[in-house]
Amino acid sequence: MNALAATNRNFRHAARILGLDSKLEKSLLIPFREIKVECTIPKDDGTLVSYVGFRIQHDNARGPMKGGIRYHPEVDPDEVNALAQLMTWKTAVVNIPYGGAKGGIGCNPRDLSVSELERLTRVFTQKIHDLIGIHRDVPAPDMGTNSQTMAWILDEYSKFHGHSPAVVTGKPIDLGGSLGRESATGLGVVFATESLLGEYGKSISGMKFVIQGFGNVGSWAAKLIHDRGGHVIAVSDITGAIKNPAGINIPDLLKHKDSNGSLKEFQGGDAMDPNDLLVHECDVLIPCALGGVINKENAADVKAKFIIEAANHPTDPEADEVTRTTAFSQLNKHTGC
Repeated sequence: MNALAATNRNFRHAARILGLDSKLEKSLLIPFREIKVECTIPKDDGTLVSYVGFRIQHDNARGPMKGGIRYHPEVDPDEVNALAQLMTWKTAVVNIPYGGAKGGIGCNPRDLSVSELERLTRVFTQKIHDLIGIHRDVPAPDMGTNSQTMAWILDEYSKFHGHSPAVVTGKPIDLGGSLGRESATGLGVVFATESLLGEYGKSISGMKFVIQGFGNVGSWAAKLIHDRGGHVIAVSDITGAIKNPAGINIPDLLKHKDSNGSLKEFQGGDAMDPNDLLVHECDVLIPCALGGVINKENAADVKAKFIIEAANHPTDPEADEVTRTTAFSQLNKHTGC
């Protein structure tokens, strides 16, 4: 299901439960502002290449808008709109005084050199600098971006507005970033996992985990789960997937990926088809990558007893009921409750 259609469907379902007025419901679905910009840069070989950048500012009723910037080939207006809307609901649910926004550029960062990524980031910032700001809209890292990306945005924004370290979050510590920011999302995933398992009298120790996505969120979640005695038996990222029924040595895997930039040829596990990872038998499945990966086509085949959603909307609405039923059945089979 299209990302925006899925998000809108979930919102309308919540609106009916809350009894929201239809006019208010429609108003909340329409973003405050949609920005689409051309980003043309010279490549290292002197040729010109153009990308399309987006910033969707969904709602500022509760405070400055807030949301990540994603560099990925699948970035498009519908995906960014859906993610911006989700940011609005997430900040409201936990009562943080922000609104929702999201941004991105339709590109594959793996195909760009560091200098090309810097030029692209600076051009994008030049195009949107007058529409973001400390009290207006605060970007953050997301898939395909990191603290270095935020440092470039901060530097470029400051050329127009003076030194403004608070214009982005997730920047390097030396530029005013927060200690613990890099591990924060993965740590939050682990806290949520501990809380859910605790409700069933279980803990992370000894449980079998499958993690889809081994970027910032997935790698930190894997490390922290491993440190707590959990067995991560399969992981995947854009470069491939590996499995080890006895548990993968996560510190070794992190060293391997840091050295090679890939999961391939890791000696501590066997290669597997990435398409099989989501339906691999385990206690806890943690999708940490793109949205919509659990859908009506594969939901009935998910064998996990628990699903911890670390990505944005990884489960399509059509798959929600299926996974709830399947996971509950799997849980009852193993607990007798």
